[in-house]
Amino acid sequence: MVEYFIRRPKFAIVLSIIMTIIGLIALLKAPVEQYPNVAPPEIEVSTEFTGANAEVLRDTVATEIEKEVNGVEGMIYMRSKSASDGNYILTVAFEVGFDADKAQILVQNRVNRAMAKLPEEVKRSGVKVEKTASNIMMAVMVHSPDQSKDGLFLNNYANMNIKDELARVNGVSKVRNIGDMEYAMRIWLDPSKMASLGIVPEDVASAIGEQNVIRPAGSVGAALTPPKHHRSKWWCAQRAACVINSNLKIL
Repeated sequence: MVEYFIRRPKFAIVLSIIMTIIGLIALLKAPVEQYPNVAPPEIEVSTEFTGANAEVLRDTVATEIEKEVNGVEGMIYMRSKSASDGNYILTVAFEVGFDADKAQILVQNRVNRAMAKLPEEVKRSGVKVEKTASNIMMAVMVHSPDQSKDGLFLNNYANMNIKDELARVNGVSKVRNIGDMEYAMRIWLDPSKMASLGIVPEDVASAIGEQNVIRPAGSVGAALTPPKHHRSKWWCAQRAACVINSNLKIL
């Protein structure tokens, strides 16, 4: 076959031109979904351990999750990042052509095995398993032209008004706020007073958690609910009249 084209160079040139034209037409007309996958599918595991530094995050979270995820079916490599702000990200890359939905389920099952060994703070914040891509399609910067807003305000504004809108755009799989910051309160403890009272930081955290609760106040102006064995039209009418006339509150 090679000798055939060598002996007929004009035929080879014409055939090459035709193939090039067909390729250009296909490049412009063929849908993106039919392009072959050249990048390996990736699954991202992310969580947050508030107050932990990178070393604590590595020893208590990264080690347990990676020990379970390592060796999952179809995996070719994985990389992780334990940041000093308590954020942990594990990226698992699979073979080219491997079903991304299946890969997500396999990784989720492995992460569920490690959940029992993770700290309670991590369990409360949750561990996310999502399909992702390592390349960034677009970077959007939010700034204050007159410098009246600081970075914390801009981060909070982007999370509330921009992030969700961008995530709903067709073709966007995930929107990440780089350098994410949130409003929080930092509390400094006095070691000497804590020692005299015989308490530890966990006791203070538990007390704050018990008081940091939004409790429902009920409904204002709602109708009274009588006991089940007295629920009758006459009883309800008499009760309402009693409340109106005597201006008393019946519980």
